[in-house]
Amino acid sequence: MGQIKYDVDFINPFLYAVVHVLQTMAHVEAKSDQPYLNEERKSTGDVTGIIGITGYSKGTMSITLEKDVILKIVNNMLFEDYSEINDDICDAVGELTNMISGQARARLSEQGKNFEASTPTIFSGRGVEIKHVSKAPVLSIPFTTAEGRFVVEVAFESN
Repeated sequence: MGQIKYDVDFINPFLYAVVHVLQTMAHVEAKSDQPYLNEERKSTGDVTGIIGITGYSKGTMSITLEKDVILKIVNNMLFEDYSEINDDICDAVGELTNMISGQARARLSEQGKNFEASTPTIFSGRGVEIKHVSKAPVLSIPFTTAEGRFVVEVAFESN
């Protein structure tokens, strides 16, 4: 099976969703940096959420966040004061993954590309293999916030 072309029309809905969800839900400003292909397929952050997406094409979207970034996001979203990664933080990463995926899928559907998503899987630890779609290239989009960095990845097979 071939690979989907990662053109601007496909990637922009994910960029928009990340920035919009973090701004509206957590009052966190995120700026995207230069995308790159992740050949290693390993997490670069402390907590990762990944969600399977099917429909127009089959793929995955993940978000992997450094500790300080996810703590800031969750503390802002839940009006809490967490200082360590725990089950509540992991649950929030799942919800964040769902929200970003949902907004991106809504924007893609406006282009006639309809997708459905599964339930996110969450894991913690750096350097853990992220189980993206096997043959598809993994496009990594790094983001910077005042608290640190996180990376959103998409991997889709051709439709």
